Amino acid sequence: MRFVVLGAGRIGLSHVGTLKAQAEVTDLLIADLDPARAASAAASVGSASATIDEAFASKPDGIVIAAPTSAHAELIVRAVRAGIPTFCEKPLAENLSSSIALVEEVERHDIPVQIGFQRRFDAGYTEAKRALQNGDIGELRRMHVLTCDPTPPPAEYIPTSGGIYRDCHIHDFDILRWVTGREVATVFATGANRGASFFGDAGDVDESAALLTLDDGTLVTVQGSRYNGAGYDVRMELSGSLGNRSVGIDERVPLTSAEPGVSFPRESAWPNFQERFASAYAAELARFVTVAAGETVSPCTPRDALEALYIAEAAELSRAEGRLVRLDEVRR
Repeated sequence: MRFVVLGAGRIGLSHVGTLKAQAEVTDLLIADLDPARAASAAASVGSASATIDEAFASKPDGIVIAAPTSAHAELIVRAVRAGIPTFCEKPLAENLSSSIALVEEVERHDIPVQIGFQRRFDAGYTEAKRALQNGDIGELRRMHVLTCDPTPPPAEYIPTSGGIYRDCHIHDFDILRWVTGREVATVFATGANRGASFFGDAGDVDESAALLTLDDGTLVTVQGSRYNGAGYDVRMELSGSLGNRSVGIDERVPLTSAEPGVSFPRESAWPNFQERFASAYAAELARFVTVAAGETVSPCTPRDALEALYIAEAAELSRAEGRLVRLDEVRR
């Protein structure tokens, strides 16, 4: 099978490495808006390079989009119109209206599109979903999800990031929908700018918290930070009428007990999301190869990504206006 990776940056090269490890992938092209960058990246990993137009003209079996966000919608539309199965990193597009238009366009074509929400392929979240479905937890009553980065992104990234709820917590919103099979009904969100002023200057926050209510009454608390001094921390806790499950409690969880004699954890914290979810990133690309081959359906559709974005939009509206927001207020 022939695959094309559009985008010769760090994430694109990571996907190249994953695809080259798949036995089904026999031919691989790297393309970029900057042909020189594509040629340099291809040479570094022993692959061939191409322009964007040449990549599409090669009629690949699958396209992996790791280009800047501003190019996502155009490239996805071009791929589905050409009949090429497509994988694209989140987000779908630059804003909500563009994302809605993209989903509607994709759904007019019978071409699979997979969006990169890698937590769906993490072993811990997969086990939590299984335990809930099998009744091991009983009736789900409460959840807690958090995503905390040890250091903030570059200052120049923040004004175009969409804010912490769209950029960061959208992964939490997607995975809570996937694990529970439920939809979010209401959101009350808040935040604070306790770190660098460039967050506040962009209308963003670096500390976040929210309370979500699912459509069955389950309560979900959300926390986030751009300055988690203990290290990269991503967890999910599910509590039900019979038991509980915790995702992310491993030997590298950045938690320090105040109880005497407790030394857990014994290893250093995860430094970043790439290392924490390395196996999940590899698994989602391996799954895309089967999607492109027509053996399986997309495990995370553009419609799924749009649903997570609706939650993020509701959270940002709630934070801005200081009130509870119903999801049907932001749906269009």
